[in-house]
Amino acid sequence: MQKIGKVFAVTCLVASAVVLAGCATGGAPSNDNMVAATVNGRNIMLQEVERAVNRQAGGNPSALSQLQLAQARLTVLDELIKREVLFQRAEREKVLPTEAQIDGAIAQQKEQTGMTQEDFEKGLKAQNMSMETLREEARKTLAITALQDKYSGKIAISDREVEDFYNSNRESFKNQRGVAIAMIMVDPADNAATGIADDAKNDADAKLKIDNIYQQLQGGADFATVARAKSEDINSLRSGGDIGFATEEDLRTNGFPPELISNFFGPMQVGDYTPPQNFRGKWYIFKLAEKRLQTENLTLDSPGVRQQITQGLTNQRKQILNAALLEVAINEARIINNLAANMINNPGNLGLRPAGEGSTPAQQPAAPAASPAASAPATSSSPAATSSPVTVRPNTNK
Repeated sequence: MQKIGKVFAVTCLVASAVVLAGCATGGAPSNDNMVAATVNGRNIMLQEVERAVNRQAGGNPSALSQLQLAQARLTVLDELIKREVLFQRAEREKVLPTEAQIDGAIAQQKEQTGMTQEDFEKGLKAQNMSMETLREEARKTLAITALQDKYSGKIAISDREVEDFYNSNRESFKNQRGVAIAMIMVDPADNAATGIADDAKNDADAKLKIDNIYQQLQGGADFATVARAKSEDINSLRSGGDIGFATEEDLRTNGFPPELISNFFGPMQVGDYTPPQNFRGKWYIFKLAEKRLQTENLTLDSPGVRQQITQGLTNQRKQILNAALLEVAINEARIINNLAANMINNPGNLGLRPAGEGSTPAQQPAAPAASPAASAPATSSSPAATSSPVTVRPNTNK
């Protein structure tokens, strides 16, 4: 049944806010009061574009060529325009979040990333970002989600649709022989830029850290809690270390040592965890969350199958509705893209500074109602990922 995740692949419509500590502000133009675009008279500032470009470039935008920098700015600005268009629509439809909901979103982001209050404050300071700016971006993300939910909440999937989907994709519905595993990973490389709060910086620190983690687990500490606080794998720490379901072939393909694979399918019992394992230059502790020794064909009456199909069909319709909502909102908005216009007017250098220099592309001063920077922790995020030793399909039979 794990293949159903591929059948129902859904992409995000609008870039959401990023993890606070993953942003960088180095290399931004010195003249920050320039307007990159306006949406219904509301400004999107150049510094917002620069902040996102800098983050995507790992804090080193000067490494980008002039053409790469131009493309990155246009792409980022396009996403910021979409975000502003939808937020203004949410304002008009009165689906803005409460202050308590904003508080909850920020608290949830800090908890998911394992950030202490001190780490959180350092991240704000490093970005030269105020709490007011942070809250405004959380407000936007929550408002856009509420707007989309307002329309997608009307979606209804019939039993006939569910049955037709199952009959057309019958081979996808299997419980294959395999294991569901969780992990805690410690990487001796510097991962601080990804928002890791407790980051080992070298081989000696990594070995000491993984040994301390193992001692905590042996002392009865909860695996998921420790993973959220100590793991250096951004992709899995939010889920308590869960990296999904894997067949033996999946594990071999992703470089798991043969003896470890044999242990998963042999003597290890569900709930057991391994001693520290070192491969691919990193340290791991794995927990066995589920073990299936036989492949089983699933029917519509198997637990979770109908619900899984219904959710997948609903997500497909949500994606289409969200795209339609964005299209309508854009068509109704008055958008002026100063950045793009300046590139057209200056084709010799695309209206841009060479990477690493300090001139600015837009030549329009900011209005008093300028919106703040567009990076904030909210309910969903896409931080820079730390490599995981395995890419496995999601375990959909929990």
